[in-house]
Amino acid sequence: MPPPAVLAPPAPDARPSVLRLLPPAPQPADAPDLSAHRQRLGRLAEGLALRLGWDADRARQLRLAAPLHDVGEQATPAVADDTHGTRRLHAQPRRGAALLGGSSLPLFALAAEIALHHRERWDGNGYPHGLRGQEIPLAARIVAVVDYFDALTMPHSYRPARADDRALAMLAEQSGSAFDPALVAAFLAHAPDLIALRDGA
Repeated sequence: MPPPAVLAPPAPDARPSVLRLLPPAPQPADAPDLSAHRQRLGRLAEGLALRLGWDADRARQLRLAAPLHDVGEQATPAVADDTHGTRRLHAQPRRGAALLGGSSLPLFALAAEIALHHRERWDGNGYPHGLRGQEIPLAARIVAVVDYFDALTMPHSYRPARADDRALAMLAEQSGSAFDPALVAAFLAHAPDLIALRDGA
């Protein structure tokens, strides 16, 4: 796989301007803090990318782009006759990519790529395109791994937060099926450092 292209620095107000376009998402009182999750996700994505050999500028771009991965979840309207929510769920990555892809800034091209592909699976059973293995862009594969881990360690209304060691074990169980095994191995190998980054250390 050729190395990722070097991206230009984003405009200072680039990310806030995109976030202002999104409708506020109503959250129950016991919902997890998604803003904090997005910040942790960015730090984890940057940290993992650096440990994979990415240069600092490219990894910083990933830190800025990664928190926008789920913008389609906030912006996708309900779909008629969608009893189980599958059509709406599968529309979310495309909607997120459409929101982010209209900009000429390289940061948003990266964010759009992540938004479109972060729900793909290594085994080809993801969505929206059913991509498999290295067909999935590397940035999206990184975000998928760190998003899964951080989401497991967050409390939800239907379950408590998982302990870090349990979340790492669950991540390992998905290696080669949901996630790129090389990325999972790298995350596990550097877990103490990455968890410290997650916690802002």
